[in-house]
Amino acid sequence: MIESLERDVAVLGGGPAGLAAARAAAIGGASVILVEREDRLGGILKQCVHDGFGLERFGERLTGPEYAVREAASALAAGVEARTGSFVSAAARGRGGFELRCLARGRAYELGARALVLATGCRERTDRQVLIQGERPAGILTAGLAQYMVNVQGLRPGRRVVILGSGDIGLIMARRLTLEGSEVEGVYEIKGESSGLSRNVRQCLEDFGIPLHLSTTVTAVHGSGRVRGVTVAAVDPRGSPIRGSSREVACDTLVLSVGLIPENEVAVSLGLELDPVTRGPRVDQHGACLEGGLFCCGNALHVNDLADYVSESGEVAGRAAAAWALGAQGPLGASRSPARREPLPVKAGSGVLYAVPQRLDPATAGRATIYFRPNATSRAGARLVVRAAGPGALDAAGGAEILAKSYRALRPPEMERFELDLARVPAGAASISLEIERKEPYDAG
Repeated sequence: MIESLERDVAVLGGGPAGLAAARAAAIGGASVILVEREDRLGGILKQCVHDGFGLERFGERLTGPEYAVREAASALAAGVEARTGSFVSAAARGRGGFELRCLARGRAYELGARALVLATGCRERTDRQVLIQGERPAGILTAGLAQYMVNVQGLRPGRRVVILGSGDIGLIMARRLTLEGSEVEGVYEIKGESSGLSRNVRQCLEDFGIPLHLSTTVTAVHGSGRVRGVTVAAVDPRGSPIRGSSREVACDTLVLSVGLIPENEVAVSLGLELDPVTRGPRVDQHGACLEGGLFCCGNALHVNDLADYVSESGEVAGRAAAAWALGAQGPLGASRSPARREPLPVKAGSGVLYAVPQRLDPATAGRATIYFRPNATSRAGARLVVRAAGPGALDAAGGAEILAKSYRALRPPEMERFELDLARVPAGAASISLEIERKEPYDAG
């Protein structure tokens, strides 16, 4: 007989976003179940033995496992029911909310929930997605897999390593592999600047004398049973290899750190349209998707730089999901303004790659946290301007300026966030736009 469960809120994913969302929903008075496909809670943090986590959330430097244990203990103490080793095989809308079919260690169960929080995280891009020529011998690994082998299994992936891509996990693994006795020949980045945080370039590469080759990529892999080398080449501004610049580099391991993609198969199966830039659902400031009762947070929404921000996002979505499930259709019963009820689109204007949330619910008072990334690097300072456009909100510049913030520097790999007081949005506004005014011409790297 198939087990059947009913809960107010179901959370999919037991990483930092899911744990924070589940805890917040439980504190909000909802009955909460968390579904996690791995056997232990904590997500990717379980294999991140370096420190630097928790400065924003806990005010101290924690390793990934320490952060995960603290979040998991807090969620369980709040009354969250966690089902590990369990995953969703099908999801659909039902009359009372959502109906999920789940599998756990060879047995199936059905789960009904009034509200559903998607905290499914992200996955790594692979060699198949960057079109490297050659066979697929042993020794080609994603950075996350290399990290798992070293930090969890106690294995060394190879003796001489080339790293393609300078995302943060790749930079951290360059240092980690060096500490484990491997020779990291170099990190190769197709862009004109690193794709990781500046501090990771300093601490993981420069401090260990590991070269970073910019505007350079791997064009071919050599070897049959095992990698014996790769061909690298300089690229032009369009990313195409420059003729005559190729050279072969001997190595037995190629580690790929070529980007992360939000994991949103469940969201798509429920009919959600994904933002083409973030690859996550479009949400408002409460993490609410366009469909009622469905919420998204963390790296499933957009890839974050810090686990602290992932938890912050989860907390907001979980709190709102509990309010929805318990009947307070506006998140937490926040005060409503009868003058504005239609969602306000949040647009990424000049100089902005994307902004999340993609819309604001103006019917609730308070402050909204907005995350954004610039679309190019500015090293000499920049000014973010937030404008409200629409009847009654227009001025000569094309919109009423409602917030401005200055930055010493902006880089696409480094996400920024700010708080917007919704009381500053004019009653007649039809949209909100973010624009970046730079003090020098664009530097796309």
